[in-house]
Amino acid sequence: MNDTLTQITGLRVGYTTDTGGLTGVTVILCEGGAVGGVDQRGGAPGTRETDLLRPLHLVRHVHAVVLAGGSAFGLAAADGVMRYLAERGVGQPTGTRPVPIVPAAILYDLDLGSAEAYPDAAAGYAACLAATDGPVVEGNVGAGVGCSIGKLGGVALATKSGIGSVCLEVGEGLRVAALVAVNAVGDVLSEDGSILAGMRRPDGGWMNSLDLLRGAPASPDPNASATVIGVIATNAILDKEGANKIAQMAQDGLARAIRPAHTMYDGDTLFALATGEVAADVSAVGAFAAEAVASAIRRAVRAAASIPGIPALQSLT
Repeated sequence: MNDTLTQITGLRVGYTTDTGGLTGVTVILCEGGAVGGVDQRGGAPGTRETDLLRPLHLVRHVHAVVLAGGSAFGLAAADGVMRYLAERGVGQPTGTRPVPIVPAAILYDLDLGSAEAYPDAAAGYAACLAATDGPVVEGNVGAGVGCSIGKLGGVALATKSGIGSVCLEVGEGLRVAALVAVNAVGDVLSEDGSILAGMRRPDGGWMNSLDLLRGAPASPDPNASATVIGVIATNAILDKEGANKIAQMAQDGLARAIRPAHTMYDGDTLFALATGEVAADVSAVGAFAAEAVASAIRRAVRAAASIPGIPALQSLT
């Protein structure tokens, strides 16, 4: 059973994973075109083609979304995705040739693995070649391989995270899905509001990151860098305004599952894709988009595996 993002017809997901450098690329292909939207929050974003997605601008459809590690260096992965699509004649029609529309966002993972390792155009192209409409692989893959959470006290106290994905069957044929790479400064909360995983106490258990922001037991690590990036997808019929609205509402799910969220150390960015098959109310789609994002974040933490020096939840429970 596929209960992940690729349950939305027309979407494929591919990865390039550098297990040595602990960085990678996740590409979401929608070669038939999907109406796109975006919502960016937090103080440290790294993005490409986000202005184009906003209402009042000409282009409505996107053909892929790239999520990458490597900080700003990783934006180069989108060049490889553009080449892959251009070779197949996919893109926005113009007077001379189709131009692929490929928004992208990056996360900071240079403090894990090698600081000299980051995705490039070849990695983006390879992720496209690996793309499939099968169930999305979760955990330490693609942009999730270098993800960690609970970093206000420094990486030494962090917990390993990764990529998570979920698709919700809303009813009447409507589906709302999310895929999220979870690299948060804050802690991830379980369904009951308790800390699922995050900053670890040296003697075991979880240290509430809000305590650091209160000034005890220490000041926040000034080098803490993070960012949660992801895609919400739906088969609903939406215009650009609707796609942007569901991206905005989906950020509520991020805030429900991560505490604190949208800090100056994060560049949290969520893209929205609407494939246009089922009539649906924008508010209903947005409400379930928030639910999908929260669920995908928790799945990312539960699916992650430990790496040297940073344990995952699986090995701590």
